[in-house]
Amino acid sequence: EDENIYIADKHSGVSCEALCSELCSRGEFYAVHRLHRNTEGLTVFAKNRAAEEELLSAFKNRSVKKRYLALCKNNFKRPNAVLEAYSEKDGQASEVKIYGTPRRGAVKIITEYKILENRGELALVEVTLHTGRTHQIRAHMSHIGCPVLGDGKYGDGLLNKKYNAGRQRLLAKYLQFEFDGALDYLNGRIFESKKEL
Repeated sequence: EDENIYIADKHSGVSCEALCSELCSRGEFYAVHRLHRNTEGLTVFAKNRAAEEELLSAFKNRSVKKRYLALCKNNFKRPNAVLEAYSEKDGQASEVKIYGTPRRGAVKIITEYKILENRGELALVEVTLHTGRTHQIRAHMSHIGCPVLGDGKYGDGLLNKKYNAGRQRLLAKYLQFEFDGALDYLNGRIFESKKEL
């Protein structure tokens, strides 16, 4: 935390809205990078309007590098890959569908993964987002047959039950900024969640 930015290491089960509400009791806070309630790890808040504008621009322009850790079903055919697919959001069902080929109404997504550790039928995977779409990691991993453990929407119900995983094992582990403005003093710094999977 400094005068412009607050990075929280959020627990799974806590909504960013609730966290922002709690922070606002201390002063001005604006959520600029939200995580799903059941995803844990680093989430970002601005502490003034100028910082909010610069942070929102940085996330929109993809000048924030985000890496996640996920525990996935170990159906991986390769130890690492850069995956391309097409994502279509269904707002009514609050989920996305992933397609292997272009489709009207679907946007291109790029997800990179690297297996860090094989754990039998599970694998600890580092995931880098090259695009940032709704549920991208969870839906894309499921699309290739390697769903995130504990994912109730895109996951493997039997595997979740076997490991008693009621929440997705997905962690926003690292953040690195590349600003071109007042927040450029943060450039090159890597922020790391203390949580592990």
